[in-house]
Amino acid sequence: MYAIVETGGKQYRIQEGDLLKVESLGIAEGESVVLDKVLFVGGDDGISVGAPYVQGASVKASVVTNGKDRKVLVFKFKSKKNYRRLRGHRQHFTEIRIDSITPGA
Repeated sequence: MYAIVETGGKQYRIQEGDLLKVESLGIAEGESVVLDKVLFVGGDDGISVGAPYVQGASVKASVVTNGKDRKVLVFKFKSKKNYRRLRGHRQHFTEIRIDSITPGA
């Protein structure tokens, strides 16, 4: 069984046992989280497509780790004007493990 869920403004295709790096959820390591914005559920018994979400469907996951991603450099430059700006950014993330997928109605 697989599902498509929405979290952090992005959509992910997941299965049970998958490790997924998502935007920071602000939940401590070892705790569980329920993702209820399920857009699609598919399996051997058929598919369920939401409008926009599947009623009653949910995904249970546990938080593996929290951290910061690799640094992304933002460099601004204007030629012949001696204008240069260098700025770095490290995005916070939460890595989760998918425990179970509950199909909806």
